[in-house]
Amino acid sequence: MKSHSRFLHLAAIGAAASLAAACAPSTTAPPVATPATPQFISPITPQQVEGKWGLAAYHRPDDAVRTEKQAREGCRQPYVINAGPSGGFMMYLADESQPSEVVSKQTPPGPTYIGLPDEPPGAQTDREVVRFDSNVMVLKWVDPEVAGRYGTMVYVRCP
Repeated sequence: MKSHSRFLHLAAIGAAASLAAACAPSTTAPPVATPATPQFISPITPQQVEGKWGLAAYHRPDDAVRTEKQAREGCRQPYVINAGPSGGFMMYLADESQPSEVVSKQTPPGPTYIGLPDEPPGAQTDREVVRFDSNVMVLKWVDPEVAGRYGTMVYVRCP
């Protein structure tokens, strides 16, 4: 009987220790919640912009209509927008000699931008979509210095 009572005594001590450990505050910190970043949508699909475009640019809003006509004439040497390897489309960024994969992006209800997919809408390397339909796309660079050099870009779909 002595071993039986000793066993019960040890079992009671073990149970009390387990209970105390379960009630003790945890020494590991709870996971820190990262703030949610707004997800953007892509209102303009790659299929809508892929193809050949005439391209011209203006600096003064008064020149927009004239520049659209000039862009139509640019179809003799079109600006080609191809599909990107990851679901976007290929366009040149400012001062780059090779095209980069870009996407359209928007955080509703804000404006739509075209730029690198890993940057938020409105990043310095983006272009704001001023106008877009199936035949005309007007883009303005977000970076004021780049916008000052390149102007507002007018793309007119080639026939």
